[in-house]
Parts: sequence; structure tokens; C-alpha cells
Amino acid sequence: MATIKKSEATPSDREVLTGLVERVTYRNAENGFCVLRVKARGHRELVTLVGYAAAISGGEWVTATGNWVNNRTHGQQFKARFLKTSAPTSVEGIEKYQGMIRGIGPVYAKKLLRAFGEKVFDVIEAEPDRLREVDGIGLVRAGRITAAWAEQKVVREIMVFLHSHGVGTARAERIYKTYGGDAVLGESLSPGPRHPRHRVQDRRRHRDEGRRR
Repeated sequence: MATIKKSEATPSDREVLTGLVERVTYRNAENGFCVLRVKARGHRELVTLVGYAAAISGGEWVTATGNWVNNRTHGQQFKARFLKTSAPTSVEGIEKYQGMIRGIGPVYAKKLLRAFGEKVFDVIEAEPDRLREVDGIGLVRAGRITAAWAEQKVVREIMVFLHSHGVGTARAERIYKTYGGDAVLGESLSPGPRHPRHRVQDRRRHRDEGRRR
């Protein structure tokens, strides 16, 4: 999950909106700007939320801080200054979220949810072999699902790491597109703490270089 800071706001003009992302209407891959339709607490109808998110999918839970604005073309919207997302925990959210993962889709999302319930994400990550217990999921599809899940998780971890070091959404997107999985390496950021995963990689690289000498 990621927390993204866009601009300062005084406490008096802040409001908090929380709810389930029903769908992502629009997202600009270059700068992270997105338009979301949200099933928000305290609102009978879906509300429109606009803001910036490094990565977001239908089914996720969103907490936004900002204020309501009236757009001449699109009507009332909640304009988020801060936007935080988290993996879904409700059955409805899990089903929507799974459907966005490459290799799953809505049909298999329902099947996986019936088979594993709310523990489906734990199964994908920790017991991927169990995916083949589901009718229609063989070795190849199970491999695609676990690979897509791992890739999505890495992207989110990288974005969270970059944002925690003061890198804005637009720059974080550019860094990830340029460096990929190495986006948290020192050469892509100003000097600062190393990501734990890459400290391990450094030790392995030094060990391997020592063996070759």
C-alpha cells in the first residue's frame, strides 16, 4: 500500500473519505493521476474520487484526505491531497481485486474465492501449489497467477519505498520505468537507507565476486 503526498492542507479544510474502489475510471500511467468510483462510507451512491496513486485496482480499500469540489463538467468530486490504499479484506473487494490480476480474471476469481475464501491471497503467496486444486487451473495458469501476483507486489513495494524517501508520484513512475526492479538502488536516489532486499543482494554479489577471484 502507498501513501502519496500532493500538497499541504490546513486541518480546517481536510475531510476524510473511506471506501471500496468500485472501479478505476481513468489512470494516467505517466504521472499516476486517477479517477476512481468509490463505494464510500456514509454515501448511498458511488462517489467520484480524484487524486494520485502509484498503483491502484478495483476492490482495494482507499482512505483519502482532501475536500469536495464541483467540477463544471463532471459535477461533485472528492479531490484527494493524500491517498492511501490497502489490499481488500471483504469478499466483494477480494473478488474485484483478483479479477484485475493477470492470469485470473473474473471467472477464476469466483472459483478461487469459493475454494479458499478470504485466505486466497495467502494461498497464492505461500502455497501456490494449492491453486491447482481449483477446477481449470493447471500448472501453466497457476504459474501465471503466482508470477503476476509477485510482480504486482514488487511494484507496490518499490513505490512505497520511493515515496517514503520523498519521491513524488510522477518521478517514482519514471524511476520504476527506467530501473525496473532495481529502482531502489542507490544510483536512482539521493544517498539514503538501502532497501533490505537489496542489502542482501549486495552481500550475495560481493560473495560471488570473491569466489571468482
